[in-house]
Amino acid sequence: MSNTGNKTPDGLVIVDKPSGFTSHDVVAKMRGIAKTRRVGHAGTLDPMATGVLVLGVERATKLLGHLALTEKEYLGTIRLGQNTVTDDAEGEFIASAGLSGAPGIKRDAIDAGIAKLSGDIMQVPSKVSAIKIDGKRSYARAREGEDFEIPARPVKISAFTVYDVRDAVADDGTPVLDLVVSVVCSSGTYIRALARDLGADLGVGGHLTALRRTRVGPYKLDTAKTIDQLQEELTVMPVADAAAAAFPRWDVDEKRAGLLLNGVRIEMPGEYAGVGPVAVFDPQGRFLVLAEELKGKAKSLAVFA
Repeated sequence: MSNTGNKTPDGLVIVDKPSGFTSHDVVAKMRGIAKTRRVGHAGTLDPMATGVLVLGVERATKLLGHLALTEKEYLGTIRLGQNTVTDDAEGEFIASAGLSGAPGIKRDAIDAGIAKLSGDIMQVPSKVSAIKIDGKRSYARAREGEDFEIPARPVKISAFTVYDVRDAVADDGTPVLDLVVSVVCSSGTYIRALARDLGADLGVGGHLTALRRTRVGPYKLDTAKTIDQLQEELTVMPVADAAAAAFPRWDVDEKRAGLLLNGVRIEMPGEYAGVGPVAVFDPQGRFLVLAEELKGKAKSLAVFA
Protein backbone atom coordinates (compact mmCIF):
# COMPACT_ATOMS: atom_id res chain seq x y z
CA MET A 1 0.00 0.00 0.00
CA SER A 2 1.34 3.43 -0.94
CA ASN A 3 0.80 6.50 1.20
CA THR A 4 -1.07 8.84 -1.11
CA GLY A 5 -3.06 10.72 1.56
CA ASN A 6 -2.02 12.95 4.41
CA LYS A 7 -2.53 10.46 7.24
CA THR A 8 0.35 8.15 8.04
CA PRO A 9 -0.90 4.57 7.55
CA ASP A 10 -0.54 1.84 10.18
CA GLY A 11 1.67 -1.02 9.07
CA LEU A 12 5.10 -2.42 8.44
CA VAL A 13 7.82 -1.05 6.21
CA ILE A 14 10.39 -3.60 5.05
CA VAL A 15 13.65 -1.74 4.51
CA ASP A 16 16.79 -2.91 2.71
CA LYS A 17 19.23 -1.28 5.15
CA PRO A 18 22.39 0.15 3.62
CA SER A 19 25.85 -0.42 5.06
CA GLY A 20 27.07 2.31 7.39
CA PHE A 21 23.63 3.01 8.86
CA THR A 22 22.65 1.97 12.37
CA SER A 23 19.12 0.66 12.88
CA HIS A 24 18.39 3.89 14.77
CA ASP A 25 19.58 5.90 11.74
CA VAL A 26 17.01 4.09 9.60
CA VAL A 27 14.25 4.71 12.17
CA ALA A 28 15.15 8.42 12.19
CA LYS A 29 14.96 8.52 8.38
CA MET A 30 11.57 6.79 8.44
CA ARG A 31 10.19 9.25 10.99
CA GLY A 32 10.92 12.00 8.49
CA ILE A 33 9.54 10.08 5.52
CA ALA A 34 6.35 8.95 7.31
CA LYS A 35 5.97 12.27 9.20
CA THR A 36 5.44 10.58 12.55
CA ARG A 37 7.52 9.91 15.66
CA ARG A 38 5.79 6.57 16.13
CA VAL A 39 8.28 4.33 14.34
CA GLY A 40 10.28 1.40 15.71
CA HIS A 41 12.22 -1.62 14.47
CA ALA A 42 12.02 -5.37 15.07
CA GLY A 43 15.61 -6.36 15.80
CA THR A 44 18.79 -4.40 15.14
CA LEU A 45 21.35 -4.79 12.38
CA ASP A 46 24.98 -3.76 12.93
CA PRO A 47 26.15 -0.75 10.86
CA MET A 48 28.31 -2.99 8.65
CA ALA A 49 25.36 -5.28 7.82
CA THR A 50 22.81 -4.73 5.08
CA GLY A 51 19.44 -6.23 4.29
CA VAL A 52 16.03 -6.76 5.83
CA LEU A 53 15.11 -4.40 8.65
CA VAL A 54 11.45 -4.52 9.68
CA LEU A 55 10.00 -1.18 10.80
CA GLY A 56 6.61 -0.60 12.38
CA VAL A 57 4.69 2.63 11.80
CA GLU A 58 1.94 3.92 14.10
CA ARG A 59 -0.17 1.06 15.56
CA ALA A 60 2.06 -1.57 13.95
CA THR A 61 4.76 -0.73 16.51
CA LYS A 62 2.76 -2.98 18.86
CA LEU A 63 3.70 -5.95 16.68
CA LEU A 64 7.44 -5.34 16.77
CA GLY A 65 8.34 -7.04 20.05
CA HIS A 66 6.67 -10.22 18.82
CA LEU A 67 8.15 -10.03 15.30
CA ALA A 68 11.64 -9.61 16.80
CA LEU A 69 11.42 -13.16 18.13
CA THR A 70 10.96 -14.77 14.72
CA GLU A 71 13.55 -16.77 12.77
CA LYS A 72 16.12 -14.88 10.70
CA GLU A 73 18.28 -15.74 7.69
CA TYR A 74 21.65 -14.30 6.66
CA LEU A 75 24.22 -14.48 3.87
CA GLY A 76 27.75 -13.61 4.97
CA THR A 77 31.50 -13.99 4.55
CA ILE A 78 33.67 -15.43 7.31
CA ARG A 79 37.41 -14.75 7.12
CA LEU A 80 39.60 -17.41 8.74
CA GLY A 81 43.09 -16.39 9.82
CA GLN A 82 42.42 -13.10 11.64
CA ASN A 83 40.68 -12.02 14.85
CA THR A 84 39.34 -8.53 15.55
CA VAL A 85 38.18 -6.74 18.69
CA THR A 86 34.60 -6.60 17.39
CA ASP A 87 34.57 -10.04 15.70
CA ASP A 88 33.85 -8.26 12.41
CA ALA A 89 35.68 -6.12 9.85
CA GLU A 90 34.99 -2.87 11.72
CA GLY A 91 37.29 -3.69 14.64
CA GLU A 92 41.05 -3.54 15.11
CA PHE A 93 43.01 -6.74 14.57
CA ILE A 94 44.02 -8.50 17.77
CA ALA A 95 45.57 -11.54 16.10
CA SER A 96 46.77 -11.79 12.53
CA ALA A 97 48.85 -14.91 12.18
CA GLY A 98 46.88 -15.88 9.10
CA LEU A 99 46.92 -19.50 8.09
CA SER A 100 50.64 -19.99 8.63
CA GLY A 101 50.02 -21.90 11.85
CA ALA A 102 47.56 -24.26 10.19
CA PRO A 103 48.30 -24.43 6.46
CA GLY A 104 45.91 -26.22 4.18
CA ILE A 105 42.77 -26.25 6.32
CA LYS A 106 40.71 -29.08 4.88
CA ARG A 107 37.03 -28.77 4.01
CA ASP A 108 36.17 -31.64 6.34
CA ALA A 109 37.72 -29.70 9.26
CA ILE A 110 35.60 -26.67 8.35
CA ASP A 111 32.47 -28.83 8.10
CA ALA A 112 33.24 -30.43 11.48
CA GLY A 113 33.63 -26.99 13.04
CA ILE A 114 30.33 -25.83 11.56
CA ALA A 115 28.59 -28.97 12.83
CA LYS A 116 29.62 -28.02 16.37
CA LEU A 117 27.99 -24.63 15.86
CA SER A 118 24.72 -26.02 14.50
CA GLY A 119 21.49 -26.93 16.25
CA ASP A 120 20.81 -25.82 19.82
CA ILE A 121 24.02 -24.27 21.14
CA MET A 122 25.23 -21.93 23.88
CA GLN A 123 26.72 -18.76 22.41
CA VAL A 124 28.77 -16.00 24.04
CA PRO A 125 27.90 -12.68 22.31
CA SER A 126 30.60 -10.27 21.20
CA LYS A 127 31.90 -7.95 23.92
CA VAL A 128 31.00 -4.96 21.76
CA SER A 129 27.34 -5.98 21.54
CA ALA A 130 24.47 -3.96 23.03
CA ILE A 131 23.75 -6.59 25.68
CA LYS A 132 23.48 -5.14 29.17
CA ILE A 133 25.76 -6.47 31.89
CA ASP A 134 24.59 -5.26 35.33
CA GLY A 135 22.63 -2.48 33.67
CA LYS A 136 25.46 -1.22 31.44
CA ARG A 137 25.89 -1.89 27.72
CA SER A 138 28.63 -4.38 26.94
CA TYR A 139 30.14 -2.16 24.24
CA ALA A 140 30.43 0.70 26.75
CA ARG A 141 32.32 -1.54 29.19
CA ALA A 142 34.61 -2.72 26.37
CA ARG A 143 35.33 0.87 25.29
CA GLU A 144 36.35 1.75 28.84
CA GLY A 145 38.76 -1.17 28.95
CA GLU A 146 36.87 -3.14 31.59
CA ASP A 147 37.63 -6.81 32.10
CA PHE A 148 34.30 -8.63 32.13
CA GLU A 149 32.58 -11.76 30.88
CA ILE A 150 29.27 -12.16 29.06
CA PRO A 151 27.28 -15.27 30.02
CA ALA A 152 26.59 -17.76 27.23
CA ARG A 153 23.01 -17.77 25.95
CA PRO A 154 21.00 -20.50 24.22
CA VAL A 155 20.42 -19.95 20.50
CA LYS A 156 19.29 -22.22 17.69
CA ILE A 157 21.16 -22.53 14.40
CA SER A 158 18.70 -24.30 12.09
CA ALA A 159 21.05 -24.23 9.09
CA PHE A 160 24.71 -23.25 8.66
CA THR A 161 25.82 -23.84 5.07
CA VAL A 162 29.12 -23.14 3.27
CA TYR A 163 28.64 -22.19 -0.39
CA ASP A 164 32.20 -21.29 -1.33
CA VAL A 165 35.74 -21.49 0.08
CA ARG A 166 38.29 -19.02 -1.32
CA ASP A 167 41.98 -18.48 -0.70
CA ALA A 168 42.56 -14.77 -0.17
CA VAL A 169 45.11 -12.23 1.00
CA ALA A 170 44.13 -9.58 3.56
CA ASP A 171 45.04 -5.92 3.08
CA ASP A 172 48.08 -6.34 5.30
CA GLY A 173 49.35 -9.28 3.20
CA THR A 174 48.13 -11.96 5.62
CA PRO A 175 47.07 -15.22 3.90
CA VAL A 176 43.47 -15.98 4.83
CA LEU A 177 40.56 -18.17 3.83
CA ASP A 178 37.13 -16.67 3.04
CA LEU A 179 33.97 -18.73 3.49
CA VAL A 180 30.71 -17.64 1.88
CA VAL A 181 27.99 -18.94 4.19
CA SER A 182 24.28 -18.79 4.89
CA VAL A 183 22.78 -19.06 8.36
CA VAL A 184 19.20 -19.63 9.48
CA CYS A 185 18.91 -18.94 13.19
CA SER A 186 16.80 -17.93 16.15
CA SER A 187 16.45 -14.40 17.44
CA GLY A 188 19.41 -13.26 19.52
CA THR A 189 22.04 -15.09 17.46
CA TYR A 190 25.25 -13.18 16.66
CA ILE A 191 26.64 -14.20 13.25
CA ARG A 192 29.97 -12.54 14.05
CA ALA A 193 30.20 -14.75 17.15
CA LEU A 194 29.77 -17.79 14.87
CA ALA A 195 32.71 -16.50 12.77
CA ARG A 196 34.81 -15.97 15.90
CA ASP A 197 33.99 -19.40 17.32
CA LEU A 198 34.59 -21.24 14.04
CA GLY A 199 38.02 -19.59 13.75
CA ALA A 200 38.80 -20.51 17.37
CA ASP A 201 37.79 -24.13 16.80
CA LEU A 202 40.09 -24.34 13.77
CA GLY A 203 42.93 -22.69 15.70
CA VAL A 204 43.42 -19.79 13.27
CA GLY A 205 40.97 -17.12 14.43
CA GLY A 206 38.08 -15.74 12.47
CA HIS A 207 35.86 -12.73 11.96
CA LEU A 208 32.97 -11.59 9.79
CA THR A 209 33.76 -9.42 6.76
CA ALA A 210 30.29 -9.10 5.18
CA LEU A 211 26.72 -9.73 6.30
CA ARG A 212 23.36 -9.39 4.58
CA ARG A 213 20.10 -10.29 6.30
CA THR A 214 17.86 -11.90 3.72
CA ARG A 215 14.81 -12.72 5.86
CA VAL A 216 13.06 -11.84 9.11
CA GLY A 217 10.25 -14.32 9.71
CA PRO A 218 8.11 -14.23 6.55
CA TYR A 219 9.56 -10.94 5.29
CA LYS A 220 12.22 -11.33 2.60
CA LEU A 221 14.50 -9.13 0.53
CA ASP A 222 12.16 -9.28 -2.46
CA THR A 223 9.65 -7.16 -0.53
CA ALA A 224 12.23 -4.74 0.91
CA LYS A 225 12.70 -1.17 -0.33
CA THR A 226 15.78 1.00 -0.13
CA ILE A 227 15.63 4.30 1.74
CA ASP A 228 15.82 6.16 -1.58
CA GLN A 229 12.85 4.18 -2.92
CA LEU A 230 10.85 4.90 0.24
CA GLN A 231 11.60 8.60 -0.04
CA GLU A 232 10.14 8.47 -3.54
CA GLU A 233 7.11 6.44 -2.48
CA LEU A 234 6.33 5.25 1.06
CA THR A 235 5.12 1.68 0.72
CA VAL A 236 3.46 0.31 3.87
CA MET A 237 2.22 -3.23 4.43
CA PRO A 238 -1.17 -2.86 6.20
CA VAL A 239 -1.05 -4.07 9.78
CA ALA A 240 -3.67 -6.78 9.12
CA ASP A 241 -1.67 -8.20 6.20
CA ALA A 242 1.51 -8.06 8.26
CA ALA A 243 -0.09 -9.95 11.14
CA ALA A 244 -1.61 -12.59 8.85
CA ALA A 245 1.78 -13.18 7.23
CA ALA A 246 3.72 -13.45 10.48
CA PHE A 247 1.40 -15.30 12.86
CA PRO A 248 -1.11 -18.16 12.78
CA ARG A 249 -4.60 -16.86 11.93
CA TRP A 250 -7.74 -17.46 14.01
CA ASP A 251 -11.09 -16.31 12.59
CA VAL A 252 -13.84 -15.80 15.19
CA ASP A 253 -17.55 -14.99 14.99
CA GLU A 254 -19.08 -11.65 15.99
CA LYS A 255 -19.90 -12.76 19.53
CA ARG A 256 -16.39 -13.96 20.33
CA ALA A 257 -14.92 -10.89 18.62
CA GLY A 258 -16.94 -8.64 20.94
CA LEU A 259 -15.91 -10.59 24.01
CA LEU A 260 -12.23 -10.43 23.08
CA LEU A 261 -12.37 -6.69 22.46
CA ASN A 262 -13.92 -6.25 25.90
CA GLY A 263 -11.08 -8.11 27.56
CA VAL A 264 -12.92 -11.39 28.14
CA ARG A 265 -10.71 -14.49 27.98
CA ILE A 266 -12.61 -16.86 25.71
CA GLU A 267 -11.92 -20.53 25.00
CA MET A 268 -9.17 -21.01 22.44
CA PRO A 269 -8.95 -24.03 20.12
CA GLY A 270 -6.34 -26.58 21.15
CA GLU A 271 -4.49 -26.23 17.85
CA TYR A 272 -3.16 -22.86 19.05
CA ALA A 273 -1.81 -24.17 22.36
CA GLY A 274 1.88 -23.38 22.76
CA VAL A 275 2.32 -21.86 19.28
CA GLY A 276 2.94 -18.31 20.49
CA PRO A 277 1.06 -15.21 19.30
CA VAL A 278 -2.01 -15.73 17.10
CA ALA A 279 -3.63 -13.05 14.92
CA VAL A 280 -7.40 -12.94 15.55
CA PHE A 281 -9.79 -11.72 12.82
CA ASP A 282 -13.56 -11.06 12.81
CA PRO A 283 -15.99 -12.19 10.07
CA GLN A 284 -15.34 -8.97 8.11
CA GLY A 285 -11.62 -9.72 8.01
CA ARG A 286 -10.68 -7.01 10.51
CA PHE A 287 -7.56 -7.70 12.56
CA LEU A 288 -8.75 -7.52 16.15
CA VAL A 289 -6.06 -8.62 18.57
CA LEU A 290 -2.81 -10.48 18.91
CA ALA A 291 -3.48 -13.23 21.44
CA GLU A 292 -1.84 -16.27 22.93
CA GLU A 293 -3.20 -19.40 24.59
CA LEU A 294 -3.02 -19.49 28.38
CA LYS A 295 -4.61 -22.44 30.18
CA GLY A 296 -6.96 -23.03 27.28
CA LYS A 297 -8.08 -19.41 27.00
CA ALA A 298 -7.13 -16.53 24.73
CA LYS A 299 -5.05 -13.85 26.45
CA SER A 300 -4.86 -10.60 24.50
CA LEU A 301 -1.32 -9.30 23.98
CA ALA A 302 -2.24 -6.20 21.94
CA VAL A 303 -5.54 -4.80 20.65
CA PHE A 304 -5.76 -3.35 17.13
CA ALA A 305 -9.49 -2.89 16.44
